[in-house]
Amino acid sequence: MHSLQFSVPLLPTSRFKRHSVRCASDRQQLFNRIAPVYDNLNDLLSLGQHRIWKRMAVSWSGAKTGDSLLDLCCGSGDLTFLMSEKAGADGKVIGLDFSKEQLSIASSRQYLLSKACYNNIEWVEGDALDLPFSNGYFDAITMGYGLRNVVDKRRAMQEMFRVLKPGSRVSILDFNKSMQPFTALFQEWMIDNVVVPTATVYGLAKEYQYLKTSIDEFLTGKELEKLALDAGFSYARHYEIGGGLMGNLVAAR
Repeated sequence: MHSLQFSVPLLPTSRFKRHSVRCASDRQQLFNRIAPVYDNLNDLLSLGQHRIWKRMAVSWSGAKTGDSLLDLCCGSGDLTFLMSEKAGADGKVIGLDFSKEQLSIASSRQYLLSKACYNNIEWVEGDALDLPFSNGYFDAITMGYGLRNVVDKRRAMQEMFRVLKPGSRVSILDFNKSMQPFTALFQEWMIDNVVVPTATVYGLAKEYQYLKTSIDEFLTGKELEKLALDAGFSYARHYEIGGGLMGNLVAAR
């Protein structure tokens, strides 16, 4: 089986040492535990719709052939593989996550899927709050269901701004903290009556009960736009998708 390498890539300026992960250990352990069934649960809980949302996120990133791309909090690699297809053989894609188990699954999928373009992917274990990359290196960044879980959202946004090239974009997909009462109630009902019961079948009820709290503590679309602008981005817009249950922030440096 394809071996997983956790080395940080060689960038044009110098070789960077791998930074220690400073994210909350309980969240790191949570994602390690759910890693084996993460993809199956995503398909079941979204009825496959998450694949459409992820393609939308990649499209909004502006990634193109030959680009150097970053997928933050890459998990098992769904967005990374889509970014890889955009970059092509002449491009480079880095999938970064703090969960070794998720990265191991992503690496195995890279080997099993064996598309030629996937050779442009490198997996890096690292911290979204302290990215081990040079300033202005990436042509586009994606982040799927990660910003909600970092311990310092402002710092994460500042780091994304730092490693992006001027004129480039970041595309951040996550649950939407809706200000519409019906949408918020429906989202809560789905978590209590669909998400947690389904996760229970896999023995992960406790792990998925955190969703409601994490969404409650997340930022609204307008707050996310302000977060990006405060970090230095020149443009930021949040799109509600999936009937308002999901959202995608697009910000340009």
